[in-house]
Amino acid sequence: MQAITFQDPFKVVVKTVDIPKIIEPTDVIVKITVSGLCGSDLHIYRANEKGMDKGTTMGHEFVGIIHEIGDAVTTLSVGERVFSPFTTSCDSCFYCKRGVTCRCEKGQLYGCVSNGKGIQGAQAEYIRVPLASTTLVKVPQDVTDNVALLLGDVLSTGYFCAENGLGHEFNDNDHVVVIGCGPVGLMTIASAFFLGAKSVFAVDCVEERLKIAQEFGATVIDFVKCNPVNKIKELTDGRGADVVLEVVGNPAALDLAFNSLRPGGVISSVGVHNSTTFPFSPASGYDKNLTYKSGRCPVKHVLTKSIPLALSKKFDFEKIITHTLKLSDGEKAYNIFDKKLEGCIKVVFKI
Repeated sequence: MQAITFQDPFKVVVKTVDIPKIIEPTDVIVKITVSGLCGSDLHIYRANEKGMDKGTTMGHEFVGIIHEIGDAVTTLSVGERVFSPFTTSCDSCFYCKRGVTCRCEKGQLYGCVSNGKGIQGAQAEYIRVPLASTTLVKVPQDVTDNVALLLGDVLSTGYFCAENGLGHEFNDNDHVVVIGCGPVGLMTIASAFFLGAKSVFAVDCVEERLKIAQEFGATVIDFVKCNPVNKIKELTDGRGADVVLEVVGNPAALDLAFNSLRPGGVISSVGVHNSTTFPFSPASGYDKNLTYKSGRCPVKHVLTKSIPLALSKKFDFEKIITHTLKLSDGEKAYNIFDKKLEGCIKVVFKI
């Protein structure tokens, strides 16, 4: 089969690799129909931050048809259309029982093989899914493959980010700021409105992304054309935002989130941060009476809430998919996505 494989930083290669086989009786083999290219993939593509083995199949977003099932799988059948969270989960360990399915004691992240340990990724024709009965989700009848793909990662992550921010003594008159209008940011904007926000400001500088943010209902702020902190304070009677949802994952974005926030406000951060320090001090957080929430989205747990958002049809989520390519275009796709060429927001591979 064809697969997009990691070779070195800034280098992926489309190669022919073996079709995966059932290893454990709880495994399922899925024939992939749609796979995604996620911003998290760029962390590996740019710097191989997880120390991935050369030749690892990239990617963790997919939708497909069950091709083969292990002997212990009783809740799934060959031929069913399924999607998956970006991590596997058992539903029975300490963390799964508490809704933190992304930290399952037996869980693994697709597309992460280091020193020979881990599972191959989803930018391929087939994928092996461990713990399949408690990981895979049947695609609801009224949900397209593309939206199901988003539910497995960016849509649920956006919902998680918004819920973490808005769930803390939020009222519908509060001002919400979303920093970053990439795929997760746009899903966060939609989720904030779905959860009852009336005033959402979207901060970015990419015209195509700001346009969709505006179509979703946000007031857009181009940080190249103005000082975003001053603009946010101007729009909030000088106080600052009540809730800031940060989805970028770098110190500058978190610093902007902190400086945009009013005293007593909430920062919800789901950006994948690599920095070892915060851009603000514990003392300044104390002085602001800051509430800070962060972490990886427990997609399997969040789906009970993000699927109703998808089914509501209130937002055209497929608008964020700007490029539909073939696996054979893998090298080109990474270059376009990494450099934000051709107005790129989200890339999917149609297989």
